Amino acid sequence: MEKIHYLIVPASPEAHRFQVTVQVSDPDPTGQRLWLPVWIPGSYLVREFARHVLSIAARDGQGKPVAVTKLDKHRWQCAPCEGPLSVTCEIYAWDLSVRAAHLDITHAYFNGTSVFLAVEGREHEPCSVDIQPPAGDAFRHWRVATTLPRAGAPEHGFGLYRAADHDELIDHPVECGTFDLVSFEAHGVRHDIAVTGRHRGDLDRLARDFARACTAQIDLFGAPPPFERYLFQVMVVGDGYGGLEHRASTSLLCSRDDLPQVGQAKTTDKYRTLLGLASHEYFHAWNVKRIKPAAFLPYDLSREGYTRQLWAFEGITSYYDDLALVRCGLVTRDEYLQMLGETVTRVLRGAGRLKQSVGESSFDTWIKFYRPDENTPNAVVSYYTKGSLVALALDLTLREATGGMRSLDDLMRRLWQEYGARGIGVPEDRIPSLASEIAGRDLGAFFALAVDGTEDLPLATLLATVGITLGLRPATGESDKGGTPGPLAKVPADVVAIEAEVAVAAPTAAPTAPPARAWIGARIGGDGKVSLVHDDSPAQRAGLSAGDQVMAVDGLRFAGLEALLSSSQPGRVLDVHAFRRDELYQCRVTLAEAPPDTAWLSVDAGASAQAAAVRAAWLGTSGPPA
Repeated sequence: MEKIHYLIVPASPEAHRFQVTVQVSDPDPTGQRLWLPVWIPGSYLVREFARHVLSIAARDGQGKPVAVTKLDKHRWQCAPCEGPLSVTCEIYAWDLSVRAAHLDITHAYFNGTSVFLAVEGREHEPCSVDIQPPAGDAFRHWRVATTLPRAGAPEHGFGLYRAADHDELIDHPVECGTFDLVSFEAHGVRHDIAVTGRHRGDLDRLARDFARACTAQIDLFGAPPPFERYLFQVMVVGDGYGGLEHRASTSLLCSRDDLPQVGQAKTTDKYRTLLGLASHEYFHAWNVKRIKPAAFLPYDLSREGYTRQLWAFEGITSYYDDLALVRCGLVTRDEYLQMLGETVTRVLRGAGRLKQSVGESSFDTWIKFYRPDENTPNAVVSYYTKGSLVALALDLTLREATGGMRSLDDLMRRLWQEYGARGIGVPEDRIPSLASEIAGRDLGAFFALAVDGTEDLPLATLLATVGITLGLRPATGESDKGGTPGPLAKVPADVVAIEAEVAVAAPTAAPTAPPARAWIGARIGGDGKVSLVHDDSPAQRAGLSAGDQVMAVDGLRFAGLEALLSSSQPGRVLDVHAFRRDELYQCRVTLAEAPPDTAWLSVDAGASAQAAAVRAAWLGTSGPPA
């Protein structure tokens, strides 16, 4: 055992309680201090994990009690004593997410940030951890899935593990239970997939498809990958979604129907979402786990860490997660363009993009992005979603500037070679300067617009350089995610889409289009509850607010927003009765014409051979989609 040793036991699965002990062989003679992280890398919100500590007690080398004093929300002070000092915590674990810890009679899962107290001043020292099963015959078939280095524990077994320091200890989440296990190799490196929860998934297909996506990403950065083996921990539930990256593993939360089913050859939208999630977290093994902002070297998990670069570390990753799928053939070219159109649509439908830059969004993530409310779409832009479009725009800009000879791939490889592989943090101003070096021209104006500005990106112009047309139209209904031409009879080759503002010029050969759709500018549930009111919308101008309960429209009981809008025309005035809290009020809403905020992309058959060649290099494909 190391001088710092941990023991973790799922002591009460039915009560969701772990018992965790840290033993320090030679504690600080003035009194040892310990602390628990307040946030977990990759999820930028102060989550106060110490709130789940139910009890804490300490004993000295003779087994005598040692006084423990709480200093603040996440730190404790032990009285001076002779070693070894043993500090035992009881920790409540009922957070079914990828960020914390969850324990019941079916499985045990934990991130080290939720359970392992750090020994203050000695976080850099090696440590060992003994992972034990719950007591009882009911748990005899449980196994362990983690990438923590083994130090005596059998493969997938309980026992002794080790870590080089506290940072490594908390960067290998642990799953215990009766999971299903399947493995594959990518560039000679073993990858495991441990699937927990009831499912009917085709795990052999899952392994084959994950292998293709992982191989494509290793190809991008260069073999071998920066880990000796890799683990996908997949928790399957009825309805769930989430992922969190770690240095040699990722934790994924997915819905049961997201898995591919045995005998099903088609790639469903839900399975494509799971593939994208896994691809995203895997790309993070390079981008953010090793290529990281200078502000994160080292992580200070006792307080917020500020950077304006999350648009690059999360946004660029969000760009490559789907791009890797088309490059390795898991989705077709046209499917990828549809997915890209859906992303553009999500960005255009949030007025927050016109108020907050992705640089500001990165910096303010601690107080805004992870704390959404009813006004978030009007005030906040996602550094994930718009960040992925900034990455797209930067990729196409680099290709255009170099005649297709250089791209964002080259920038990522440079970041890996100069920073990630060497353990050096990326300075705040390095990505713009490096991109300018690769482009052979100053890209300062691009970054001023794309990262520091709030104008819409010139995507139509940039996509045209690779023979892709971007078109816009109004939404056909609440379920319209974009990505397709919608009700248009044909996709015109010369549609002119947005530049700085949302507008579409009429095509030369006008397609057949439906009548203008009425728009209220609010999200109203079937029960009449208003959950969102868009800025400068008919609903907002009339005085409707999130939380209101619409009871009647034009003297009739409210029967659903979709039915109301489908039977209305722009300009119609609605007499609305609604409750705000317990007070009934009346307002008049004048419906407007639905804005052209729904995007789709198509291949321009008349594009030049050069544009088609650059497009093929960009997507890693050639010819028509399979």
